[in-house]
Amino acid sequence: MTPDVTIIGAGLGGLTLARVLHIHGIPATVYEAEPSPTARAQGGMLDIHDYNGQPALAAADLLDEFRSLVLEGRQAMRILDRNGSVVFEQPDDGTGGRPEVQRGDLRRLLLDSLPAGAVRWGRKVSAARALGEGRHEVTFADGSTVVTSLLVGADGAWSRVRPLLSTTAPEYTGMSSVETYLFDSDARHPAAAKTVGGGSLLALAPGQAIVGHRESGGTLHTYVMLSKPRDWFTAIDFTDAAAATARIVQEFDGWAPELTALITDSDTAPVLRVLNDLPIGHRWDRVPGVTLVGDAAHLAAPNGEGANLAMLDGAELGNALAAHSGDAEAALAEYEEAMFPRSAAAATEGAELQALMLGEDAPHGLLAAFAGDGQRR
Repeated sequence: MTPDVTIIGAGLGGLTLARVLHIHGIPATVYEAEPSPTARAQGGMLDIHDYNGQPALAAADLLDEFRSLVLEGRQAMRILDRNGSVVFEQPDDGTGGRPEVQRGDLRRLLLDSLPAGAVRWGRKVSAARALGEGRHEVTFADGSTVVTSLLVGADGAWSRVRPLLSTTAPEYTGMSSVETYLFDSDARHPAAAKTVGGGSLLALAPGQAIVGHRESGGTLHTYVMLSKPRDWFTAIDFTDAAAATARIVQEFDGWAPELTALITDSDTAPVLRVLNDLPIGHRWDRVPGVTLVGDAAHLAAPNGEGANLAMLDGAELGNALAAHSGDAEAALAEYEEAMFPRSAAAATEGAELQALMLGEDAPHGLLAAFAGDGQRR
């Protein structure tokens, strides 16, 4: 018997799962807290890898459409020191396996691939509970409920579904980022635009970094990363944009002005992004009728793999459910058996990358790693 699949969260992982199920004729309903597809900005650039994200899109039969979204030239990367000197540069020659797209464009592609009504907007989950025999009840903030025989938590870091499987909660990584945007940069912010170049920029020093990306339309999207206690950021009033900007840029005293301009010249107020993670190797015992995908299962500090892993989770879970028609438990067990070690390996590598980017010898540790394998990013 085909289960009724309930997916909580219309991010990339949940939508990929819904799409793969749709291809196989398995109905699914996605419940999303946001009131509409355009309720908020969907983040910046994503590099979609040829070993996880792209195979997921192939399973969703969307690879050709995805390629039409790729922003050419954005795989270019340069690493600078705090003085603005380029210490490493890699051009985009079109042969790389990590083409860049806007997250919002990719999400829209997935949404448009689903049948009308598959996503129910404005349905914020307040709780989920087991009813026995693999069935679960989801309660929404408006008091309504839905009962399902297969529940998938694709609802991110603070998943309301995770407590059905695990008592583990995310913890602060010891690092946060502050997000800024410079618009129409070639005309309005030429020095910063020249510094970022055609793709991405990593300006690194021990415990701090300025990471910039050239998005569509000449937009420069920057993440200012600082290894500081959570209380340090709490003490900053981010409702006062000028004061918050001044406090953040103070940490970059002595850095090249074309780098600090990515902070001080922002066309938007700085936005704090607190970075939390789950323990590497987070897992749970098999519980009938429920599982997790993406950050709900294996939240990690930003490492370039999160969106890719979420989509691969969704694709592999969808394929497993299709392959084990009538035996959802076999499908969930098969999916989790592959997902646990895959996500742990990615989180381990991501932690190593963060240590290289922000360690005591930054940027030299990262440069040495690049020299060792040539293409690591």
